[in-house]
Amino acid sequence: MTERKPGERPLKRDVEESVVTDFSDGESNSYGDFLQLKILLNLQKTFQDPPQPDELLFLMIHQVSELWLKLMHYQIIQFRDHLINDEIGPAIKNADRIKAIQKQLITSWETLLTMTPADYMLFRDALGNSSGFQSYGYRQIEFILGNKDASTMRVHQHDPDVMALLEKALEEPSVYDEVIRLLSRQGFGVPAELLNRDFREPYSGDPRIVAIWEEVYRNTRKYWDLYCLAEKLMDVETLFQRWRFDHMTAVERVIGMQPGTGGSSGVAFLKKALDLKFFHDLYDVRKALFYKTPPAP
Repeated sequence: MTERKPGERPLKRDVEESVVTDFSDGESNSYGDFLQLKILLNLQKTFQDPPQPDELLFLMIHQVSELWLKLMHYQIIQFRDHLINDEIGPAIKNADRIKAIQKQLITSWETLLTMTPADYMLFRDALGNSSGFQSYGYRQIEFILGNKDASTMRVHQHDPDVMALLEKALEEPSVYDEVIRLLSRQGFGVPAELLNRDFREPYSGDPRIVAIWEEVYRNTRKYWDLYCLAEKLMDVETLFQRWRFDHMTAVERVIGMQPGTGGSSGVAFLKKALDLKFFHDLYDVRKALFYKTPPAP
């Protein structure tokens, strides 16, 4: 290795002798082989020829978001599995990872917003009837978090494989269904009809479960793990709402109040999603804690 003189700036970094550079045996995996980069980096097919300047930006932001959604769904499944096994600590760790993924998804809107309405107009017609509403990765997450709505599956009727995935997600207990079962195993009086309900239907809250959470929140030292779990669920809910809100504002900034692709009303449609909640009891317990009716004398 050539020695540098004092104060001389390096012009290159020499490759260390120990670095593996020969993958010709066909058995060792290189970085590109491991990540299947030849496939991954050739999936970005732009809509027009020649492509408009912001087509690749639009395409890659959405593809990367789908990958984050896939990872988020995987982590939520693990989170639910930990709840099933009464592993509150590991579930909380998963919740932190889910939150980190959500923050990555939220940040993606900042990059997309470097695209102006004038930029988007150059290729929007090429999108045809495609719409983010058709993301089955997003739908899987909504279902496992509790927003069960079979009518949203109609846009996937043309794809039997996707329909099978969503049918499975629709029929399984949501994360919060498993939280309720966990409360029962922890010794709280959970009504039997909530433990074995029709999981295809969304759970809209129950005052008897709210009463359980009120006890947890009034005795946090005694129920510290459950208290932390509840707050992690609220973190996930809050970040999900922020992601929805930032999506709505991004769309409004680019297309205003015009209809969206795929037949939706655009911003008006996205605003409706802001009224949806996953963990109703955890919102209602706040009212119980701060506006509790005093007992009659």
